[in-house]
Amino acid sequence: VSPQRNGPLMGIVQDSLCGIYKLCRRDVFLTKDQVMNIMLWVPDWDGAVPPPAILKPRPRWTGKQIISMILPPGLNLLRVDKDSAPLSEKFSPLADGGVLVHGGQLLYGMFSKKTVGASGGGVIHIIFNEYGWEAAVSFFNGAQRVVNYWLLHNGFSIGIGDTIPDQKTIERIEIAVRKGKEEVEQLSTSAYDNELEPLPGMNIRETFESKVSRALNNAREEAGSETEKSLKDINNAIQMARSGSKGSAINISQM
Repeated sequence: VSPQRNGPLMGIVQDSLCGIYKLCRRDVFLTKDQVMNIMLWVPDWDGAVPPPAILKPRPRWTGKQIISMILPPGLNLLRVDKDSAPLSEKFSPLADGGVLVHGGQLLYGMFSKKTVGASGGGVIHIIFNEYGWEAAVSFFNGAQRVVNYWLLHNGFSIGIGDTIPDQKTIERIEIAVRKGKEEVEQLSTSAYDNELEPLPGMNIRETFESKVSRALNNAREEAGSETEKSLKDINNAIQMARSGSKGSAINISQM
């Protein structure tokens, strides 16, 4: 932990980070055979298997239960999403936003770069402060071994299908790009006709470049946000961006 930034210097990255995000999804269920194999990768496993979340018609364990096996017992953590949702919905989020760990059990939320990356106030930081460096090392080892073993058998890849939006999204992106181009054309016309007023501290050329750059950046960000809204969380590129392993909404819109 660095005293300069009050946060850990190490965090889970790339494939392990994307895998732990996918494993925390609500639609991930594991069979008894899969759980038995994964338990062998849990550090200091005591031999006890947690009861399945679903008993009938067949026993199934959730990904959150597997992640909870790696967390130290007694760990408590609450992170609430900073969105405009009412307070009553923040503690039972429909979109599985935020994070709640109670007594070492992950109850809701998905681990991402904010919670298991090199950021202050996350899981790694709290484990280090409350349980010491050995518990933090055990979490690092266990998380990466368990997640990589599951990801190896689950699979993860990105194809052309992940970058093809629906027709409505394509139209909204075209509108955003067209609006940016029209704004640039207006700026070019006003600069050519010597009607462009310079901004404070800038000449005409610098003002023109600044306004054109702002218009194009706004068009790019608007196209990126429209793309992210339309693609579902099951999309592999979106999973990489939201987990924090690689990429962003702007990269997806560029693709």
